[in-house]
Amino acid sequence: MKPLLADVTVNGVTIPAARIAAEAQNHPAPPGKPGLAWKAAARALVTRELLLQEARRQCLDPDPTELAPGQFETEEEALIRQALDGALRPDPVSDDTLRAIHAASPDRFRSPTLYEVSHILYAAEPGDNAGRASASAQATAAAARLVASPRDFERLAREESACSSREAGGRLGQLTAADVVAEFAAALDLLEVGAISPSPAATRFGFHIIRLDARAEGSVLPFDRVAARLREAAEKAAWTRAAQALMQDLFGRAEVSGLGQWADMPQWNQCRQGE
Repeated sequence: MKPLLADVTVNGVTIPAARIAAEAQNHPAPPGKPGLAWKAAARALVTRELLLQEARRQCLDPDPTELAPGQFETEEEALIRQALDGALRPDPVSDDTLRAIHAASPDRFRSPTLYEVSHILYAAEPGDNAGRASASAQATAAAARLVASPRDFERLAREESACSSREAGGRLGQLTAADVVAEFAAALDLLEVGAISPSPAATRFGFHIIRLDARAEGSVLPFDRVAARLREAAEKAAWTRAAQALMQDLFGRAEVSGLGQWADMPQWNQCRQGE
């Protein structure tokens, strides 16, 4: 009986189907679509083999680097890195290019919006279903009371909040969206200054009634403030383009069999070590 999945060969070197199947465990796929994981695994292994063959063609000697204290590259990882480092010639990124990127979309480069926030927390652990139901009910009742009497917010915070901010009437002070969990930040974005959330915001900490006391929108950052970040992103993009060109060349000159309907361009952008 013909096997469902075949070996793959790269310039005469066989990559066994069993090895591809093992590699497929590292490539998530939607339920019921294991072929996508197989495809990704086969492409990754073909890419790896092509780079190893290129390193050996250049007679490179592996020179493993230390990735973390006591953790070194394998010799094959070192060869792949050395082959890439030696072959890639990314286009240089000029200051004029970076300034043009900044000028085209200045709103992408803003300082974080600052919020002054107060909250009342009804705490509950994520796995405690009964506790979360109780906390949700308490928070919902409290929110309804505050709709009728918003001036009671600080008193209610001091009496009922499970957060240490209760000592300050629930005031958390100034913060940015990065300082809080995503659900809390999303609730903030829905509030006008001075408003109290009409329903509790659920997070892993429990249920929050939130009052937005002030908002200061982030300002557009000048080029000098973002130049380093822009250069890093542009250089990574240039490296990606150079890597794509290299793998297109190697794949185009290679004799690869066994990929069948999946014999398309390998995922060269997964080759770079340490990223």
